[in-house]
Amino acid sequence: MSTDYRQQLLSRFSDGTATVGIVGLGYVGLPLAVAFAEAGFRVIGIDLSEWKVDKLNSGESYIPDIPTSQLAPLVRNGKLQAFTDYSALETVDAVSICVPTPLRKTKDPDMSFVLDATSHVAEICHAGMLIVLESTTYPGTTEEIVGPEVERRGFIVGQDVFVAFSPERIDPGNDKYAVYNTPKVVGGITPACTEIVTAYYQTIVEKVVKVSSPTAAEMVKLLENTFRAVNIGLVNEMALMCDKLNLDVWEIIEAAKSKPFGFMPFYPGPGLGGHCIPVDPHYLSWKLKALNYNARFIELASEINTHMPFYVVDKVAEALNNVVKPIRSSRIGVLGVAYKRDIDDVRESPALDIIHLLHEKGAEVEWNDPHVPSIRLENDEVSHSTPFSTEWLESLDCLVIVTDHTAYDWETIVKHSPLIVDTRNATSRFTQYANIVSL
Repeated sequence: MSTDYRQQLLSRFSDGTATVGIVGLGYVGLPLAVAFAEAGFRVIGIDLSEWKVDKLNSGESYIPDIPTSQLAPLVRNGKLQAFTDYSALETVDAVSICVPTPLRKTKDPDMSFVLDATSHVAEICHAGMLIVLESTTYPGTTEEIVGPEVERRGFIVGQDVFVAFSPERIDPGNDKYAVYNTPKVVGGITPACTEIVTAYYQTIVEKVVKVSSPTAAEMVKLLENTFRAVNIGLVNEMALMCDKLNLDVWEIIEAAKSKPFGFMPFYPGPGLGGHCIPVDPHYLSWKLKALNYNARFIELASEINTHMPFYVVDKVAEALNNVVKPIRSSRIGVLGVAYKRDIDDVRESPALDIIHLLHEKGAEVEWNDPHVPSIRLENDEVSHSTPFSTEWLESLDCLVIVTDHTAYDWETIVKHSPLIVDTRNATSRFTQYANIVSL
């Protein structure tokens, strides 16, 4: 009598006896691993970074969203354990793949991490296993890469192995929405796959949203982030236009958002950062080029958003010029290098571009970030955060506010900085000071 692997998995998810594998223990994988462990499952994490694996196995968190006090009991009770070797996944019932999907310098998708993880998972795959890709990617990846890789091992997808896509929706630093209360979109290669992946995530999230296929689920994620990228590009261009018209873009947005319908406020800034918004729309654009279609909104938004660090540096040069100082040899401080407020993530951060551009113009650049101790510059040199003090502020020719961390005392910053270029409207309360140049 043949084994009903579908029913077997449903039962194990239902009674909490399933063992869960998470591949990639970064900003997406670690919160997911913790969520399954807290739901009572035994979780095995895989990461190629020995540093992350050692940290996790000692019960010490390396991600701000997961405090050590939350992680340590799960490790101590044997609910969560990490390895660098994929063989540790041989007995798991389900695997979520949460590896990076960066862009190459040519703006083409770098699928090497997904391909490597898929190959290793397929090697240890067994009948009765669920494989879920969570990494953001181009539409068709799950059905074109993951499914066939499993079938090459002799399995039948939807019968003895189940394959699906569920886009990660982790928002680092968001204390309102985490894994549990963020709806989970799922799409399986077959109806049975969708049923299994739905049951899997229902053990840790309030709501699961089913779509017709993995490709539809992949497109959902790309729509979400393309929506943000395009609207940020629009408001960044609005900032450029307001500058030419001698208008305050922040005043314009504040008035526009008073409309109770038909308008959603977005805010300009020094450029896009993070692991999603600057990257994901290019996956869609790249896929569509293969179909002889030019994703014009995406390309235009990218052009505007990519230009913003140059615009910021031009504002710095103009502000210094107005006080009769050249940018060359000026001492410039960059406040905040994380890509957004109150996190330690510098991936794709516009601050890195701004620092590089200022260096190119001959400025002496120092930076401070309470969440980031060091960064690696384009020349591979490691640069360290300058201790924050009023003396440091007073020693600068210009301070550029790139990330508006809540830890900063803005009144102190305004009072002790000779000149400020504010890209985040963080100093808007201090209109009485003449040393502030807004974006």
